[in-house]
Amino acid sequence: MIDLRSDTVTQPTDGMRAAMASAPVGDDVFGDDPTVNALQARIAAQLGKEAALFVPTGTQSNLCGLMAHCQRGEEYIVGQMAHTYRWEGGGAAVLGSIQPQPLVQAADGTLSLADIEAAIKPDDAHFPITRLLALENTWGGQVLPMTYIEAACKLARSRGLNTHLDGARLFNAAVASGGPVNAALLDICQHFDSVSVCFSKGLGAPVGSALVGSKALIARAHRIRKMLGGGMRQAGVLAAAATYALDHQVERLAQDHAHARLLAEGLAGLPGVRVVPPQTNILFVDLAPEKAPGVVQRLAAAGVACTGLYKLRLVTHLDVSTADIHRAIGVLRQHL
Repeated sequence: MIDLRSDTVTQPTDGMRAAMASAPVGDDVFGDDPTVNALQARIAAQLGKEAALFVPTGTQSNLCGLMAHCQRGEEYIVGQMAHTYRWEGGGAAVLGSIQPQPLVQAADGTLSLADIEAAIKPDDAHFPITRLLALENTWGGQVLPMTYIEAACKLARSRGLNTHLDGARLFNAAVASGGPVNAALLDICQHFDSVSVCFSKGLGAPVGSALVGSKALIARAHRIRKMLGGGMRQAGVLAAAATYALDHQVERLAQDHAHARLLAEGLAGLPGVRVVPPQTNILFVDLAPEKAPGVVQRLAAAGVACTGLYKLRLVTHLDVSTADIHRAIGVLRQHL
């Protein structure tokens, strides 16, 4: 099976497993796991922030960030199709009593600056207090333009809002910039008060994300992580996998991006099929209505796993080779 469902399906490499097996560990709830502490210091510095918090999942990282910024009865402005709003079980509202103010996103994932401005509530007892702007990069595999990030965050600051970035695939965005990765990371993250980043997607670790921000914000997030059940004990075993990924599996993200482009080129020209050109490692394929029924099941039976209905989502990752991509193209061309 060529598994293109997500970049979360990757298996730890032999080198990563060895790093996990040999990691020095302590009790992270007591703050004395050396591997976790080293990872937190490293990712905070790499993203240009004072502190970081290692958590099990991206969903928990985002929720810790939102709850650290917003109190009960406050709100965050977010995209209608953003992960923090649509795909995280409504946690901000259910567990944080934080009201989301969703806005329609453009095709590139951006929110209109005019819509953001209009959504900020006046200081009036009838309204929740608008506290935060949350953006996502990459979004659906697309990289938010730097000019947009600068403008949106500048607007937020001018209106007294904090800013949070769901950077689950932040490293994909940095690699896609074409320049030095660490410079791109700093360039993006300087505009945000907090950033969530996943190690368990394109970077290939089995578990783990980090929230970065100021020392004060991370102190609040640490307390929230405990309330959410995210305090882990000998978590250095997992932090070692994330550290190995940072050491060995960042630059290779460019190969995933190239594979997504190769996949798009291989599907071009099929009748009733429209391919959205990928910017990173996620490819969307729009299907004519008559092609859609049962398509995911047909492809799985032929050896290609993906998700979607009228729009297929195909994600490249470190466990997919160039040969796999060529085989997948053959299957897709036969069954679409």
